[in-house]
Amino acid sequence: MTKKKVYIISHSHWDREWYLPYEQHHMRLVRLMDDLLEIFKTNPDFNSFHLDGQTIILDDYLQVRPEKREEVQAAIDNGKLKIGPFYILQDDFLISSESNARNTMIGLEESRKWGDPVMLGYFPDTFGNMGQTPQMMKEAGIEAAAFGRGVKPTGFNNAVINDEKYASQFSEMWWEGPDKSNIFALLFANWYSNGNEIPAKKEEAIAFWDQKLADAQQYASTDHILMMNGVDHQPVQKDVTQAIKLANELYPDYEFIHSNFDDYLSAVMSDVPDNLSTVEGELTSQETDGWYTLANTSSARIYLKQRNTDVQRQLENVTEPLATMAYEVTKNYPHDELRYAWKTLMQNHPHDSICGCSVDEVHQEMMTRYQKAEEVGKFLAEEAETALVDSINTSKFAKDSKPFVIFNTAGTKRTQIVETTIEWKRLTFAEGIPLELYHQLEEEVKNLTDFYVIDENGQAVPAEVVKTDVAFDYDLPTDRFRIPYMAIYVTVRMSIEKMPGMSWSTFALLEGKYELTGKSLVDDNTMTLENDYVKAEVQPNGLINFTDKIHNNTYSSGLIYENVGDVGNEYIFKQPREDKALYAHNFPTTREVIVDSPLVAEILITQRMMIPVSAEKLLQDEMEAVYEMRQRKANRSTKLAEFVIKTVVRLEKYNKQITFHTEFDNQMKDHRLRVLFPTGITADTHFAESIFEVVERPNNVNQATWENPTNPQHQHSFVNVHDDKQGVTVANYGLNEYELLSDDNTIALTILRAVGELGDWGYFPTPEAQCLGEQSVDFAIEFHGKDDMYETFTNAQGFQIPWTITQTDIHEGTQKPTHQFLNLEGDQYALTAIKRQENGVDIITRGFNLSNTETCDVNIDIPGYTAHEANMIEEFKEETPVETTLIPAKIQTLRWTK
Repeated sequence: MTKKKVYIISHSHWDREWYLPYEQHHMRLVRLMDDLLEIFKTNPDFNSFHLDGQTIILDDYLQVRPEKREEVQAAIDNGKLKIGPFYILQDDFLISSESNARNTMIGLEESRKWGDPVMLGYFPDTFGNMGQTPQMMKEAGIEAAAFGRGVKPTGFNNAVINDEKYASQFSEMWWEGPDKSNIFALLFANWYSNGNEIPAKKEEAIAFWDQKLADAQQYASTDHILMMNGVDHQPVQKDVTQAIKLANELYPDYEFIHSNFDDYLSAVMSDVPDNLSTVEGELTSQETDGWYTLANTSSARIYLKQRNTDVQRQLENVTEPLATMAYEVTKNYPHDELRYAWKTLMQNHPHDSICGCSVDEVHQEMMTRYQKAEEVGKFLAEEAETALVDSINTSKFAKDSKPFVIFNTAGTKRTQIVETTIEWKRLTFAEGIPLELYHQLEEEVKNLTDFYVIDENGQAVPAEVVKTDVAFDYDLPTDRFRIPYMAIYVTVRMSIEKMPGMSWSTFALLEGKYELTGKSLVDDNTMTLENDYVKAEVQPNGLINFTDKIHNNTYSSGLIYENVGDVGNEYIFKQPREDKALYAHNFPTTREVIVDSPLVAEILITQRMMIPVSAEKLLQDEMEAVYEMRQRKANRSTKLAEFVIKTVVRLEKYNKQITFHTEFDNQMKDHRLRVLFPTGITADTHFAESIFEVVERPNNVNQATWENPTNPQHQHSFVNVHDDKQGVTVANYGLNEYELLSDDNTIALTILRAVGELGDWGYFPTPEAQCLGEQSVDFAIEFHGKDDMYETFTNAQGFQIPWTITQTDIHEGTQKPTHQFLNLEGDQYALTAIKRQENGVDIITRGFNLSNTETCDVNIDIPGYTAHEANMIEEFKEETPVETTLIPAKIQTLRWTK
């Protein structure tokens, strides 16, 4: 009789920060690593320790114990310390596609500096798993993944029900991505602590193993049984090898070994049965009761998600493209600085960090990291801008003009009204007393006439002056001391139409008259915004009726603000039992035209709600007693206060998007605010941007299992509902939670969730999670017909990408005033990266097919460069011709050589 083999893997799931501030966890990590290094020296039977799949642990340890570097290296060389493949254990859904890719790429590179990484996609505690994991892992050379959430295990005695796509009878299964990539997948069916704290005494060991072996064998598909010896922040079990010896004595039908993932995966993958289940796409616990999907972390502390979007867009869509283009001039690319910025940003990407489900001190430190990473990105972008504009020939412009360059660093054409502030005249502090300089320039402003903008050919472009003022600024030359000055600044608003992606155009500001022609975009009698594409009628109660003039469709009563109570926590929204929604349109509302020009119009809607100030006191008692949120009986307070919502609705002359900027001063607690857009479209599914994927999700839950009254979902830049004739795309900036409501297939976008505790396994108060104070959010809506849906998708992505505008002077240069660096043709293709190769100078582009069902034709050209297929970690795919027709959901990385 062949013995069953029990593989015991020592580990500690290291949440870098969570219910304690970072440095509290950090000091415990130092103690853990000290203990490990001692065990490696003193216990030859101790096989190895799995360092939780994240190399940042090494950085954190050596920051305190730099003298231990050689000892750590020896432990890795000897196979005692198992590292990699990632830099951090991220939350898949709340960080961008590129952030997920960089986590793998940087993690593997950092691991290989030390030794051989464990080639296992390790996602023990991510709050759901992205659908493109199989393709992304294979692109990195990883053939297996392990995870703790997302799939419901049914056990070998139960057949998997046919309509359960997200269930498996075994803890082992195959996982197929939307592009049909397939990897081996391992579910921690009894969690990643099923072998924690193994007793080394006989009676306790028998009780332990009788239960643990039965639990594991209920799901195991082979005679190779995995036991994870560790849990969150678990100190290493120092007597684990003695406990294993005892287990071998007590259970002669089993062989217990201290092991590692390399050996376990080799054994189990070579012995799996033919009847393994295959799970498909994203795994978000769709077949459960719906309470612990943890999707509501996408609306916890929305300010974190907004800042994360700021920094991701800065690095991915501004700094890297500009630095890539500037290399052609400077022959320099800031590899080290960008790596520092990316690593700093990714320190905010672990699941307990970006999810907003930690104590306040954790998220305070996150805001500092965001600031650090963003400032590095801005500095590098400014260096690249300066190098580029210095090389652009502006000699065509008149000597009395002020040239400036506009960069579109998105991957697609963009049409938008942009604003920029141009320095018209400066007086340095070397020329006089600052106060006198200020007043001198103020007098000059009074005598200035109108201004106008011209393109490189001297043709006036539609533009208007917003304001002219005087302000202080300074230069920091690279070769001399700082130069403070006072200057006259002219802020202009101008129209950019169909500017190609990855391009620049040069303009100039001149003094003189220019008559901006065209009709107004707003009717202040009917409070209607209208251009050639769309009409928005703002009703007296603040609701908006939309008309898609291109496709002749109407959408009534949008922009519904809904407020309800929330007695849940940072992880889970829970509406009080007796709570009824309050709607802003049922309260006093005013409308006011605040911008009216031929280029752009804005209407300000002010709604004055009266809402409860908090939950009733019972909630505090229930939190302190650690009531699970479903057991809570607290309702909202009967005390009301005014909650004012101000929304600026904006329409631009040539833009199909209608945008919204909403502000409110939140002084209330324990509540949720959403904005709703009824679509009236009949459809069973909807679409949302996820990681390298536009995922199709069902509108309705599995009625047989789902109990949660809500069905929150993750998104990145947009959510879409459509049928075969029409559709609605709602874009957002850093608002990662939405829900598709059955009434009129309404898109509900969460714009605030205010709660007072962390949740999970105890009571951890989090007053800052109430998000008190001034808040603002941005979102947009666009309509489409049968053939222009993907345009709304890329416009939604572009909604998050800022324009880069840089003033320059008149000079000769080698670069043309207008230039497109990269040409991209492919309406169904989304570009996610343009950068230089890590540790090299080849150009890397990456993007994906926006459709999971249709092939995508794409043609990319970078003049002077030749494209080669590469994998996600930027290695050449030898003898693979460049694909110009991408299969559904295909991620394509190209490496361009000069």
